[in-house]
Amino acid sequence: MLRAAFLALIMLSSVATAQDAPDEQSRLESAILTVMPDRMFEESMAGKTAERRFEDASQALVAENRVLEADLAAEERALTDKRRTMPSDAFHLEAAAFDKRVEQARRGQDAKSVLITRQRDQDRKAFFQASIPILAELMQSEGALAILDRGSVFLSFDLIDVTDRAIAALDEQLGDGADIFDAEIADTPTTP
Repeated sequence: MLRAAFLALIMLSSVATAQDAPDEQSRLESAILTVMPDRMFEESMAGKTAERRFEDASQALVAENRVLEADLAAEERALTDKRRTMPSDAFHLEAAAFDKRVEQARRGQDAKSVLITRQRDQDRKAFFQASIPILAELMQSEGALAILDRGSVFLSFDLIDVTDRAIAALDEQLGDGADIFDAEIADTPTTP
């Protein structure tokens, strides 16, 4: 019963709204606007800077991991070659020390990966913090009372979406975002 009433309400409202779709002028008079936050981040210059920082740091870590892996593989081969000429006790001590270095290297690289991910999250948070006054200006210029995440709105007209205008305002006021992001991702040593 409730479902049928809901469907009837949707059908009636869609018929009414199809006939009375707001024009560009009435969008400017709308009390509610919507934006797509992910699109604002992905398409703005500052958001692209943040993503580029993350990608650059990730690629640098991958390259560092390859070098470290090659070095450890060479060390392991050398240790294996020594095995034939070393007393068993001495070999086991060197093997244990090698295993410890491998584990330290793994922990160090994992810590760097976590740090890079944390920095990406902080950059995203900084972006959205910096966007609040810009979106507030946009909201005020439109005479709106609120800007909602379009993804959380059940039904709306495209005319109240101001994502493109928000991106333009963000680009104009934040530029590439250099002023809002930390200068460099901190480096965690591989070994203590």
